[in-house]
Amino acid sequence: MKPATRVLLGAGIACGLAQAGPSVASYGPLRRALLPALSGQGNPRHVALTFDDGPDPRSTPQFLSALDRTGWRATFFMLGSMVDAAPKLAAEVAAAGHEIAVHGYCHRAHILHSPQWVRDDLARGHEAVAIATGREPYWHRPPFGAISTGTIGACRRLDLRIVLWTSWGRDWRADATPRSVVSDLTRTGLGGATLLLHDSDCTSAIHAWRSTLGALEPLAELVADQQLTAGPLGEHGI
Repeated sequence: MKPATRVLLGAGIACGLAQAGPSVASYGPLRRALLPALSGQGNPRHVALTFDDGPDPRSTPQFLSALDRTGWRATFFMLGSMVDAAPKLAAEVAAAGHEIAVHGYCHRAHILHSPQWVRDDLARGHEAVAIATGREPYWHRPPFGAISTGTIGACRRLDLRIVLWTSWGRDWRADATPRSVVSDLTRTGLGGATLLLHDSDCTSAIHAWRSTLGALEPLAELVADQQLTAGPLGEHGI
């Protein structure tokens, strides 16, 4: 089976799961078992670092500084609405060498909207990200990980590849701490994982991003201790 066919087949299965309910689509063990590529399982010696919901002038610059200190590059799944509010910051993320991806224009679950609404939203988000950063996004992560038939159709039109995550830091919670974020990220192992984090609290508890920021240094220590490398999805081998 060709890689492109596998991706479309995996997305189709995920669509069926998503239509059964967001809780099913977001169930990590099931997704990892049935759809490893869609879940972002890649090179076992590599960790893909991804951030959703930015760029945010209150927080994203601090993530850029922290990533610069570790020497890491990451993939930023940007919201078009956030890009339109801070286009220069979006360009700064790209100029720092990070991979640019699209999360949509609005942060709304695709399975709750018509295929046409999803196509329009994703096209608008794609355009905003591409214009501000000068980069054509390759990756798309739908909000809440909820894939619908509209998601698949829109991604075909825009030549985007859908990827979800292997592990998440649950860093959107009000009671998250740097320690809890690292614990959640590493619960199923780091090697080969795609890690989901947030560089903005626009859809999270207020100031939740501070726990994410505080988790980066201990996470870097774990990656080094396990002799792994960390970087963007483009280097993850999926």
